[in-house]
Amino acid sequence: MSERILLDIINRKIKPALLNGWKMRCPACGVGLLFSSYLKVRENCSNCNVYFRHHRADDGPAYLTILVVGHLIAPALLWIFTHYSPNPLIVASTFSTASVGLSLYLLPRLKGSIIGIQWAKKMHGFGSDIG
Repeated sequence: MSERILLDIINRKIKPALLNGWKMRCPACGVGLLFSSYLKVRENCSNCNVYFRHHRADDGPAYLTILVVGHLIAPALLWIFTHYSPNPLIVASTFSTASVGLSLYLLPRLKGSIIGIQWAKKMHGFGSDIG
């Protein structure tokens, strides 16, 4: 393990950990994968061996996803429907597809970001071992 990675693990800066989580990478080194499948978190990082079992993302990513998608889709839906008056079936199918697609894109990234914040702030046992 390089000296830079060790210093980052000791200092635990929030911004790099959050960005690495957004990229679905290890919050410590940014190289190892965070997830083994769509939302299943790995036991540890394959690069720097930081354990991820301490994370407690729970419902946070889902709530944030609903918040972001709702705040993006609802005004767009209202604006399109009032200014152009399209067929309601087209509007419903288009915005439903957009909502599902945006939700599927954001959910793992927001979960990774929350895990990155928890790691950086040494929450839920992340401060008890080297990683």
